[in-house]
Parts: sequence; structure tokens; C-alpha cells
Amino acid sequence: MSKVNCWEAKQCGRQPQGAKVQEFGVCPASQEQRANGINGGVNGGRACWAIAGTFCGGKVQGAFAAKLDNCMSCAFYTSVVSEQWPDYHGTVEILARLGVK
Repeated sequence: MSKVNCWEAKQCGRQPQGAKVQEFGVCPASQEQRANGINGGVNGGRACWAIAGTFCGGKVQGAFAAKLDNCMSCAFYTSVVSEQWPDYHGTVEILARLGVK
């Protein structure tokens, strides 16, 4: 069974060739190859909370620290944690893989 990526779950339209790309740009999570495979996702599709510039709550989110509270209460985030547990790859591991210190 394939895992659902954030752009599929949230239907944001910011994946490559998505409906909202012209308005908001391509989401960095859909292109972040260093996160490919984390929690079973394509690129950053199941690690979006650790990637700056994702589209949540109707607007583009900034740096990880600025969006942390919003992401931790997101239904998609909690579903990924639940689906992946006990093999969930958490934020610290994702940020290290992305080279964020």
C-alpha cells in the first residue's frame, strides 16, 4: 500500500503541475529529494513539517521554527506519526538529513 503524501492529503495543488503552482509556486516538500523515502513518502511528502515554505492554513509557511506549532497540530502530521509508529522518522532526524542545524 502506498503512503499518502501531504499534497495529496491536503489537496493544496502545489505539487509539480498542480492547480495552485502558478499562484503560490511549487511546494518545497514536493521537490525536497533529500527527504525522499522518509516515513514512506515521495521527496518531502511525509516530512513536510520540517521543510520551510510549505503551504498550510491557506498561506505559505516560513522557517521550521515559525511553523512548528501549526504543524504539530495538523491532522496530516498526526496521521503520519500514527501510521509509522514505531518506525516514525522524527523532526530531529529529518532536519539532520536536510543539513539543518
